[in-house]
Amino acid sequence: MFLVMFLLILVCAPCFGQTLNESPDQLWEVGDRRWTIEEEEHFGRWVEENITEDFFIRYKLPTDCADAVYEFRWIYARIAHLPAAATTRDGRLVGHWSTDWKDLPTDPEWHQDKRFRAALLYLNSNVWTGTLPSDTYPVRISAESVGPGTIFFLKESHAGIIRQVSLDGSHAHPLQTWESFLPVKVQKLSPRYFFSPRPELRARSGLVRFRWPVSENGGWTYLPVEAYPFYSEEQYRSDFSQGYTDFVEAVAEKIDPVDYDPRYKTIKVMETLTRLLKERVPVVQSGYEHCRKGGCQETTGPWELHNTVGRDGMIVLLMDHLTRIIESNPLIKRRAKGMMEAVPFEISEGRSVTFYEVYQNYLWLSPHPQDSIEARWGLRKCEMILAQTRTARNSAAFIEKTYRKRDPRYADFAVRQQQQMLRRLSEEWTKSGCKEPAPAPRKNAAK
Repeated sequence: MFLVMFLLILVCAPCFGQTLNESPDQLWEVGDRRWTIEEEEHFGRWVEENITEDFFIRYKLPTDCADAVYEFRWIYARIAHLPAAATTRDGRLVGHWSTDWKDLPTDPEWHQDKRFRAALLYLNSNVWTGTLPSDTYPVRISAESVGPGTIFFLKESHAGIIRQVSLDGSHAHPLQTWESFLPVKVQKLSPRYFFSPRPELRARSGLVRFRWPVSENGGWTYLPVEAYPFYSEEQYRSDFSQGYTDFVEAVAEKIDPVDYDPRYKTIKVMETLTRLLKERVPVVQSGYEHCRKGGCQETTGPWELHNTVGRDGMIVLLMDHLTRIIESNPLIKRRAKGMMEAVPFEISEGRSVTFYEVYQNYLWLSPHPQDSIEARWGLRKCEMILAQTRTARNSAAFIEKTYRKRDPRYADFAVRQQQQMLRRLSEEWTKSGCKEPAPAPRKNAAK
């Protein structure tokens, strides 16, 4: 039955409920356009080609993690005149057909459309990770079904969107993501690698795609989840991660099962890092020019625009990955230093650093635009140890306050990560001969 329903959708979309009479008061018109596999591919390409770190800053849209995920879908649907829907906290289904904002003017450009922007702000207050299970379906874990535009979310805690899939060994994980975070504000997106604890069938968490709104009986509804082309519950099976370290590794191996030669992988990862570091140079210089005289204090608008928190996090994770490859292969280790020393970066007029210098100091890169150029590139190690210690402690406190009651399991995991970071910082402080007393890590509050 589901196969027949799916074939009907592909061959004759309007056959599943005829095209509705549309109102000039609704958010946008869709006519007879409907979602298909091909349209999903177009959405994925749009995510890959158009979303940048400063996307929501450019359009002055506040987000947290779930807001960003929903807004990506709605913005693309608005541009492509496709249906879009969302389930609110009180169980109401709203979408492109909604007329709640009919008194506001519309505009051909989505970002200048006051009616549409009002609807996006409404989503901010009325959707969250807890509504995602109603608007998504779990997918098969393969390179064919998991691509840009796929959503991942942790049970009522966090969500993000896949921005790119790399199948050439050039990254620490084949899935790269865009993520936003609490609190709701106009902020940069963070580029990250896919991370998720084992998903839960009951929560319908994990890797999912948005459902397709269809017209039926004079209104709009969703297809049953089983009717979608990539639908699968395999990621919830107890044996899904069998033979792998964890769920994240299992996903990586199923998306890209190639066993790359370590020498090839080293070169590919270094190429990726070289690109990321070259892109970082003008970002750091621009931030320094705008912020060196003050006015870019943390959480302010200028700081949000010029910080490199997300970018640096990606670089650190990839440097960690490169370190593991090099340290596990003695022959590569001997050659890697020479390869790194041959790659310079001009960080300011008359001042260059090599890839190898950055590699030695990558843990101490400063993301703060008001810091000196030297500090931005990890050349003020002791200062950065102190700064990162403060950040880790603040992060642990924020996790406890935000997630302890809502999701104790996630809180335990996230706090343990911060405690591990604090222990490493304390060790580095001692090893580097920093003069002030080393900041002692606090006891883990998550038992």
